[in-house]
Amino acid sequence: MIVVMRADATPKEVELVASKIRELGYQARPIHGVERTVVCVLGQVYPELMDELLVLDGVETVLRVSKPYKLASREVHPMDTVIRVGDLRIGGGHIVVMAGQCSVDTVDYTLATARAVKRAGAHVLRGGAFKPRTSPHSFEGHGKKGLEILAQAKAETGLPIITEVLDPRDVEIVAEVADILQIGSRNGQNFALLKEVGRTDKPILLKRGMWATMEEWLLAAEHIMSQGNHKVILCERGIRTFETNTRFTFDVNAIPWVKRESHLPVIADPSHGTGRWYLVEPVALAAVAAGADGLLIEVHVSPDHALSDGAQSLTPENFTRLMERLRVLAEALGRPLHPEVAQTSARGNGQIS
Repeated sequence: MIVVMRADATPKEVELVASKIRELGYQARPIHGVERTVVCVLGQVYPELMDELLVLDGVETVLRVSKPYKLASREVHPMDTVIRVGDLRIGGGHIVVMAGQCSVDTVDYTLATARAVKRAGAHVLRGGAFKPRTSPHSFEGHGKKGLEILAQAKAETGLPIITEVLDPRDVEIVAEVADILQIGSRNGQNFALLKEVGRTDKPILLKRGMWATMEEWLLAAEHIMSQGNHKVILCERGIRTFETNTRFTFDVNAIPWVKRESHLPVIADPSHGTGRWYLVEPVALAAVAAGADGLLIEVHVSPDHALSDGAQSLTPENFTRLMERLRVLAEALGRPLHPEVAQTSARGNGQIS
């Protein structure tokens, strides 16, 4: 259920409505739009509640929300959400590119990769310090040392950092370095972790679970948003099917479906979605043509020496070629690449506009 406030409703009237909702035993989540504010009522509601809320000062109307993902739904928030990271805007008409190593390895490789992706026009540096692996004998990341290397790369290039967090106990230390916290595919239903990152003020990139339906993906976002953090970025990264010639099956049709259902920005990860470096470029372009707000691309200056996922990592030369073709496509679509951002863009928490 949502309470739609009048355009001239005062902050005091909004708070009184929220207080009344809480008094009745529900959660209240005000969402401030460009033209007006709505207050989400979370919980098992009863029909008479609509009449009780409709008489409150400042209320224009009360509506039932039919979708199970209330906060992520366009029924609650019709306008696209734009998430700010310093000078960077994710969503809202520009294409944003996040690029870098799957796993942070040596200082030299990480810095060289960071310089290369920045030179090619990337907006955010990706790199895994903590890595979930199918086998416990595979490289699982450098942990805190990896975070220190990412911090060094951020200081040198000015690029904001996106990196994965695996454990609720690590959220605080990862958030000290990361500008965007990533929730990987395997943690798409780790509800304790989803709720923990939902209590932070950092933007969260939520990858679709390899086994998740589109509705389950949005409900995972709902777990984060239910804790008060609405700065969620969805990421399509491929799902598991019967096909064996690619690592996963990249679900292009999920992008326009989710863009229709939800106001949250959507990023595409064609690196994990295909598992083949030579498939990354065509699938990346297809994802942008389908409506993606950006890309998450794995790049390594020496893929043969990568500690994980070298087979799907682009060289700097191939990444530069992708960026050149992406610029042409993005301009033709009327959604150009985001302008290059200042060195200061790596500072500060994300904001919603």
